[in-house]
Amino acid sequence: MLRLFTAGESHGKGLVGIIEGMPSNIYIDINEINKDLARRQMGYGRGDRMKIERDKIEILSGIRGGYTIGSPISFLIMNKDHENWKEFMDPILENKEDKMITKPRPGHGDLTGYLKYNFKDIRNVVERSSARETAVRVAAGSLMKQFLKNFDIEAVSHVTAIGSVKIKEAITDTELIKKADESEVRCVEAGTEKKMIDFIEEAKKHGDSVGGVFEIHIKGVPKGLGSYVHWDRKLDAKLSYGLMSVNGVKAVEIGYGFENTTKFGSKAHDEIYYDKKLGYIRTSNSAGGIEGGMSNGEVIVLRCGMKPIPTLYKPLNTVDIITKEPALATVERSDTCAVPAASIVGEMVALSIIAEEFIRKFGGDSLEEISKRWKDYI
Repeated sequence: MLRLFTAGESHGKGLVGIIEGMPSNIYIDINEINKDLARRQMGYGRGDRMKIERDKIEILSGIRGGYTIGSPISFLIMNKDHENWKEFMDPILENKEDKMITKPRPGHGDLTGYLKYNFKDIRNVVERSSARETAVRVAAGSLMKQFLKNFDIEAVSHVTAIGSVKIKEAITDTELIKKADESEVRCVEAGTEKKMIDFIEEAKKHGDSVGGVFEIHIKGVPKGLGSYVHWDRKLDAKLSYGLMSVNGVKAVEIGYGFENTTKFGSKAHDEIYYDKKLGYIRTSNSAGGIEGGMSNGEVIVLRCGMKPIPTLYKPLNTVDIITKEPALATVERSDTCAVPAASIVGEMVALSIIAEEFIRKFGGDSLEEISKRWKDYI
């Protein structure tokens, strides 16, 4: 079974990832991983941290001569900003208290994490709960992406809304969506990008933040990933679980999930046809490529709603955990909008889950073994 473990703090020395269960003989291009890490750092409305970090992956084990060798893959992403935090983030020595946090931010895990783990300093919560951890998940997802390319599976993502500014029409053309990286907000609809940027600027002017919606399309997924036999093996459940774990994501929709609730059943489901060359086909995709907890061969369409970032330069009311007196929430360096970056994270998380289910379905110790089983199946 494919598993990912991550470790590291936002301003610690670095972030560590360990992938267990990756088959052998998969060619891995480090440059492609670094490109995806750079994609995560893009986007209009990002904070000053992105001017410091230039994320690069360092492989520690599990890959030799450019190919996976079947053993756990471990890797490291260094935090350049750690140089500015050495006195406050030393693992062994006593740390200076200058960066101590006592005023929890509404919308973050600050207060609950502080209470749960019985800390004296909210900094301990902030460092691990930070979205900085998603750099590891992007690197891992990029590795999975290269594995899935061997089976013609690919994912694309784009931003469909920033705040109240939305694209006018649904976009299903994956080739068009591939151009999202050319946009500062990863929006491919002409005319809407400028409105999104203006919306972000308005929020920034008032010390506020904005959320939005991004969409992921996964193409080439064979029929039958996931299962209906147990609740925890359903593909839609696993994808929702993974995407909801991305920092800031508060809603996940598959296909036209919410829209279908307003329709009659006769208009909400994808009728089945048979083609002598293609086999069973659909002429619509309301289900978003998943029925009964299993992929049905159509493009998997996922939509994620991201809340506005809770760290505000015009902070909200809170309570100081030391004095118990009213206070304004701590202000940490932050983004005004991270929806474009979150779309990259979501894309990689979704690919990781598809890779896990693909290996579960066609399992083997080597790429060749899996390829043979895949070819026999399709």
